[in-house]
Amino acid sequence: MAGGGLTGTPVWFDEHSLGAPDPLRERAAHYLAARDEPELAERLGAAAGAALRQVLAQRGDRAVALDLLAADALVTLALKARALEQPAALAEFAAALLTRGVRR
Repeated sequence: MAGGGLTGTPVWFDEHSLGAPDPLRERAAHYLAARDEPELAERLGAAAGAALRQVLAQRGDRAVALDLLAADALVTLALKARALEQPAALAEFAAALLTRGVRR
């Protein structure tokens, strides 16, 4: 998919997160910028995992709400990216994301 590489990731993210509140987009972008996986869907999924680990490391009060929402948004975008890039591999990718989340 065009724009799916590391160079196109910020553009893809901006296009596909339009309409989300700015604080949520900024938090999700923060996690995404720290990742370097070569495939877009994998990079988004890894960013979601990092956001979720941040949530689990905190006290569990409302202070982590934005990180939890960012994790959710990044998982959604990871699934969307995989569906657009490799629709036949979507179910396997979704299962792998779930398995990774359970192990953490």
